[in-house]
Amino acid sequence: MKETGLGEFQEIVLLAILILDENAYGAKIQNEMSHRLGRTISRGALHAALTRLSEKNFIESTFGGATTERGGRRKRFYSVTNLGKSALSDAKTIRDEMWTLVPKVHFQ
Repeated sequence: MKETGLGEFQEIVLLAILILDENAYGAKIQNEMSHRLGRTISRGALHAALTRLSEKNFIESTFGGATTERGGRRKRFYSVTNLGKSALSDAKTIRDEMWTLVPKVHFQ
């Protein structure tokens, strides 16, 4: 079985980035995850995951232009690299294969 190098939280971060596409920046990612998971996601936990994903070359980031509404600060936009997409695909394959092996009797 392949090792993906992804934890559950990191997998969800990658999925949120893909869902948001070109609008994937910190606050939007945090909101998307909170909405999908039904719980609060701390900014620190998200940024730690983004740092680890960047170190693994699963994501890359670029800066947008400075805006007056942000006090002249720029947003950092994230995108999933091909390596990150491959890790996600591998994780999904592993999960799907394992779910098919769970006897249905466990969920009745």
